[in-house]
Amino acid sequence: MSTLKNVLVAASALALLGACSKQVEKTEDIRPVRAIQLAASDVDVNAEFSGDVRARVESQLGFRVGGKIVSRKVDVGTLVKKGQLLMQLDPQDLQLSQAQALASLRAAETNRDLAKAELQRYQELRRQSFVSQAVLDAKESTYKSAQAQVDASQAAYRGQSNQAAYAALLSDVDGVVTAVNAEIGQVVAAGTPVVKVAKSGEKEIVIGIPEDKVDTLRRVADVQVRLWADPKHSVPGKIREMSPVADPSTRTYTAKVSIPDSLSEAKLGMTAVVQFASKRPTPQIKVPLTALFYEKKASSVWIVEQGAVKLVPVTIGGVDGNDIVLAAGVKPGQTVVTAGVNLLKPGQKVTILGNDLPQTAGVAK
Repeated sequence: MSTLKNVLVAASALALLGACSKQVEKTEDIRPVRAIQLAASDVDVNAEFSGDVRARVESQLGFRVGGKIVSRKVDVGTLVKKGQLLMQLDPQDLQLSQAQALASLRAAETNRDLAKAELQRYQELRRQSFVSQAVLDAKESTYKSAQAQVDASQAAYRGQSNQAAYAALLSDVDGVVTAVNAEIGQVVAAGTPVVKVAKSGEKEIVIGIPEDKVDTLRRVADVQVRLWADPKHSVPGKIREMSPVADPSTRTYTAKVSIPDSLSEAKLGMTAVVQFASKRPTPQIKVPLTALFYEKKASSVWIVEQGAVKLVPVTIGGVDGNDIVLAAGVKPGQTVVTAGVNLLKPGQKVTILGNDLPQTAGVAK
């Protein structure tokens, strides 16, 4: 009787547990992916780089002699004319050296005049046979030596006169002062840059180009320049100079793009954008490298159709930076998965993440 009672209790407990538990519903496996919509494009290069406006010629000016600065006539932004005084050194020592050179010249001229007078007297005495030819030759030699000393003294005096004139730093061109690197009272050595002057006239845009774009952009003929202050107005530009060495800090190659004089509103230091653009004869379809799926030595992509994916073999036509050119297998308008390709299987339901669509592949930037 006790055994039967235990069996009935166990059976009722199992019935209660079965009534309390619910059937677990199976959820459909929908995998999130990223995708783009394919488009054929004839754009070969479409790249933009920002830079700043600089003068075509910008000179670092310094004194040709050393000394103490006693006067500064310009500030940053001052418009200067050719020959205008920028800075002045203390000229006292240079003037004393000039006076010494002048005194040496006067002494040499006096000795020369005396030697010339003696030569003339001895020439007269030689005509009268009062002195020998050897004595006359000695007097001629003395005169020539005195004349040479005069020439040397004149050269030294002109050199000291130039040195005295170098105490005044003059502008070589018409332009604007862009930097002042020394102040009154400072003692500077010869050649130390103290003022930077940007020459008026031609201007250019200086940009930095990544190392993987240098050879490509060097061949682009269509170059457009626009100012950040006036983005709707663009003018044609031309690469004037491309640095052969990368900048050690930015690891980019400096390029200088000349702009026409018609862009008169371009002021030094303004921000500008340089756009490079070129087209190819036939349109191409490009996808990111991450869109390719490799299986059994074949390349394929996942096409999204009605919320599911299918594997489509493709033919690779080449590589363009981080993109792959697809020569066959897909067509414009199709949606291709670009992330998560290794986790998919044919017929897999997917949901596209973010705002990837609509989007086109095929434009190289």
